[in-house]
Amino acid sequence: MTTATEPRGNARTADPHLAGRAGPLRRATRWWPAALLAVLLVAPYSALPLPGLLDGPIGSPGNLQLLALCLVFGALATGYDLLLGRTGLLSFGHALYFAAGTYVTNTVMLEAGLPFAASAVLGLLAGVALAALLGAVSLRVSGIGFSMVTLAFAQAGSILVQRDPGGVTGGEEGRAAPADRLPASLVGIDHTANLYWIALAYLVLVLAVVHWAVRSPTGRVWEGIKENERRVEMLGLRPYGFKLIAFVLAGTLAALGGIVYLLLTGGATPQTTTSDFTLSLLVMVVLGGSGTRWGPMLGGVLYTWADHRLGDLAGSGAVAGLPAVLRVPLSQPLFLLGALFVAVIYLLPGGVVRLPRRLRAARTPRATPDREEAPAP
Repeated sequence: MTTATEPRGNARTADPHLAGRAGPLRRATRWWPAALLAVLLVAPYSALPLPGLLDGPIGSPGNLQLLALCLVFGALATGYDLLLGRTGLLSFGHALYFAAGTYVTNTVMLEAGLPFAASAVLGLLAGVALAALLGAVSLRVSGIGFSMVTLAFAQAGSILVQRDPGGVTGGEEGRAAPADRLPASLVGIDHTANLYWIALAYLVLVLAVVHWAVRSPTGRVWEGIKENERRVEMLGLRPYGFKLIAFVLAGTLAALGGIVYLLLTGGATPQTTTSDFTLSLLVMVVLGGSGTRWGPMLGGVLYTWADHRLGDLAGSGAVAGLPAVLRVPLSQPLFLLGALFVAVIYLLPGGVVRLPRRLRAARTPRATPDREEAPAP
């Protein structure tokens, strides 16, 4: 007769108590997006202060404005990740479609006198048409050539805006949106909550569209293109058409974001047309975690918050009282933002979204090899 100890296997299945708790816990964690959405919906009614994160209560107009910008750029980074993280396309011209939604909508209201709703539809259509046209040209090349072509288009658009042809763009100063053409419920500091909810709706829409697109058959082809485009061709598929769909969809979401941004800022400015704007999107995606469901959104929110809040830190009395060798670099917001980005990339490869997984891995004890007893005589 022989006896042997049974393999312990996975700790979750070995312990019935842990196994019993794992199921409900896993089901509960699936609902965290809905819980977070509920919290964000009621944020304008909150008087809760968050010292260090925000100035004053959450529901104050200034904080709602900042939170709305964070939501917009979180959505914008999520849409941009359709190119970078899902299809493997490094575009340096994504700001062009964001600016198209902003400038076309604002110009139509100012020059044609149309109301906001009709102008927004025209601005969105302009962004879609521009993305389809430039995408059809840019995708004729691949790799670094594609990146350079998109950069060239972005630079041309930026120069065009700054030259102010016919006085329609406002040049380096931009043009303010006409308040009489905007809905009364979206004008004034008293209606900041309405703008915040529009930004939140835009974020939810982008997340839903991207999630649906990635899980669709086309999304699986995007994944194949990113991994090995040549293999996709050998399967009888044309990568060009699938890449163009991703390009146009990302451009459409960016143009819609430009329209929301116009409402939040009350005007169109040339800063949204520069290649630096697209580089900021690239940093957001990498910061949060490229190719993940929540990473680009998280990166966009964190980057936008840090971009605004680190300026206050740089000008604070705590920094002013430091020695010159520390005060000079720390008084520059871009230095602080760059140092934060480098630290995250070095300490959290894969983005901030990987942090919970790394913490769980650190807490989980390493499995030891199972030892079997010798057969009994």
